[in-house]
Amino acid sequence: MKNRVFYFALVVSLGGFLFGFDTAVISGAEQAIQVLWGLDVFSHGLTVSIALVGTVLGAFFGGIPSDTYGRKYTLIGIGILYFISALGSAITTDWYAFLFFRWLGGLGVGASSIAAPLYISEIAPAHLRGRLVAMFQFNIVLGILIAFLSNYLIADLGGVNMWRWMLGVEIVPAFVFIVLMFTVPHSPRWLIIKLGKLEGAKKIFQMTGEKDIESKINEIQQSSVLQAKGKIRYWDYKKPIFLAVTLAIFNQVSGINAIIYYAPRIFEMAGLGKSSALLSSVGIGVINFMFTLLAIVFIDKLGRRLLMHIGSFGLIGTLSMVAYSFHVGPDQMTSVPIYLFIYIAFFAFSQGAVIWVFISEIFPNDVRAFGQSVGSFTHWIMAACIAAIFPALTAQIGPANTFMLFACMMVLQWVFVFLYMPETKGRSLEDLGKTL
Repeated sequence: MKNRVFYFALVVSLGGFLFGFDTAVISGAEQAIQVLWGLDVFSHGLTVSIALVGTVLGAFFGGIPSDTYGRKYTLIGIGILYFISALGSAITTDWYAFLFFRWLGGLGVGASSIAAPLYISEIAPAHLRGRLVAMFQFNIVLGILIAFLSNYLIADLGGVNMWRWMLGVEIVPAFVFIVLMFTVPHSPRWLIIKLGKLEGAKKIFQMTGEKDIESKINEIQQSSVLQAKGKIRYWDYKKPIFLAVTLAIFNQVSGINAIIYYAPRIFEMAGLGKSSALLSSVGIGVINFMFTLLAIVFIDKLGRRLLMHIGSFGLIGTLSMVAYSFHVGPDQMTSVPIYLFIYIAFFAFSQGAVIWVFISEIFPNDVRAFGQSVGSFTHWIMAACIAAIFPALTAQIGPANTFMLFACMMVLQWVFVFLYMPETKGRSLEDLGKTL
């Protein structure tokens, strides 16, 4: 039974692999695209970032099809978006069409950050839920690494149009994901709450090894506000909305996306040469991968709250040391890569693994898709803002003050975790929905 649940979670988490691959693969093609279409600075920036526009929209609206058509069919649709985006981006000869296809891929990224954690949280047993949902983040990180590796190998083949192969190769994992999704059942909680199909849900619970199926179905039915009152008032869920939005904001004001997007630039600020800066950036990807894997092992043992405590202190310390190094000057700046590697380790072990798990747990069954959408939308809006202002911020107040600002945000995060963040480890979704 555990193997079946693991298989279902693994297939769905492949949506995270496509998420990571689609996000990172443009890095190998962007220079060739700029030359091909003679793009100015603004047009080039738009070309690279257009997927992020789709991501924000996908996160904002992704909860609607997840509730209407179900998590399974939404994920199949997301796979089709990835497939069309990869194929279209690879074969198009028109810049505007290229923008459209990359935007479609962004829609898939945003929607998958809702539907995949949502599905896994609803099918996983309470004692395994943390590590199974965290597999989504693990696959994001894996997708990023494979995209970098794929770009490197394809570029090594040489040729003017290698960028098309870099983008087009995504059709292979997208096709595999679409096919495998047909082997996955619907979310049993969605069948009960949205369609009232108790027999279908019962069969799925039998497959996943639920011990007392009748009791579980009864608990899910009793948790339904929609069935009890006939309507849902979203403003009644202020506490889980506060928790989801606040965690998503802190996830980004840690500076994580600024560091990942601008890693070579930061390392060059610290005095490394261009080639050394690029090599150090690869190191960030490897450490992110390793510590995300470690977090999957511990998230159900130590709990979400303890991981966030550990991460908060680690991020405060490492960001402060980066700020201090930039403040002191050249003699100390050689340590910046080491501090950032440690920073990535703490982030991957805490926030990176916890965010998608926690947001998928804290909302009642009726409004879980809505809640996941709120948290994901906040995450992506903040990601876009931080990525956009980071170069200007470092230019205006300097890298030392910028990283100290991120460190101060992590002090506030620790206060939030200490005062407000509940522990969700090992508790049923229905119990969490009731108490929160």
